[in-house]
Amino acid sequence: METPNKKDVLLFYCVESEELAHKIAELSDSIQLQSINWRSFADGFPNLFINNAHNIRGRHVAFLASFSSPCVIFEQLSVIFALPRLFAASFTLVLPFFPTGSFERMEEEGDVATAFTMARILSNIPISRGGPTSLVIYDIHALQERFYFGDNVLPCFETGIPLLKHRLHQLPDADNISIAFPDDGAWKRFHKQLQHFPMVVCTKVREGDKRIVRLKEGSAAGRHVVIVDDLVQSGGTLIECQKVLAAQGAAKVSAYVTHGVFPKQSWERFMHKNEEGSEKAFAYFWITDSCPATAKAIANKAPFEVISLAGSIADALQI
Repeated sequence: METPNKKDVLLFYCVESEELAHKIAELSDSIQLQSINWRSFADGFPNLFINNAHNIRGRHVAFLASFSSPCVIFEQLSVIFALPRLFAASFTLVLPFFPTGSFERMEEEGDVATAFTMARILSNIPISRGGPTSLVIYDIHALQERFYFGDNVLPCFETGIPLLKHRLHQLPDADNISIAFPDDGAWKRFHKQLQHFPMVVCTKVREGDKRIVRLKEGSAAGRHVVIVDDLVQSGGTLIECQKVLAAQGAAKVSAYVTHGVFPKQSWERFMHKNEEGSEKAFAYFWITDSCPATAKAIANKAPFEVISLAGSIADALQI
């Protein structure tokens, strides 16, 4: 069976994702980077210009977005809604991290499920000549969120787990690795993709006003245990999970999250200290570059390593 020819893609990108966009283009001759003038009027509202807009007609177009904060979402949405209307043959939106994904349900009357709001906004992206927008998202927080999107968008859910598995196989102790999940939600999300590894499952229980992590099942004794989750914010749960695993005799503990959100530079609490005898709780801490600002901030800071999504995104643009 003949391999189909790769389609040529014009890739636009937001300011924050420029480095990732260049990595993607370097991996594929079929991807051509395009530019946007990201300017503002005196009042702070966007003054945007899509360069070479006439070249978009009849072409496959993609936009690499990063909704890292509310203040950058509106300007990117303005571009995202404009690109399909320039007679593009197809339009793909790559949003590696769906930032409102952890706010997907109501626990009491009055809660606002902002994940549903964001999904409704993205579901109203204009249809291109080729049909609905393809929306590429990595390791969305709650699997049911795929049903939040309307018929004008086709969500394509990808994962960073194959990249983690590749990195684990490169480690000198690759035959002594167990995977730990900090809670049942992480286990449900990822265990089928990691079923060839021995597994440890932790659970969070309430004791008064505190949430305490305890070992639910599995053994960590003598193993290099890698905690796997979709995202990290303050990192408190990961730290508590590490303590439990160390107490259970883990030889060393590492962590992987697809999305290193780390608000207010909370990644600093995981850094290896330079003082002699200081405890290095995490041997490795892997994140992807789905949150570009974090990836840039923690570059070359132990125990962090950034695993790039560039190759995976390049492949996704060919779907």
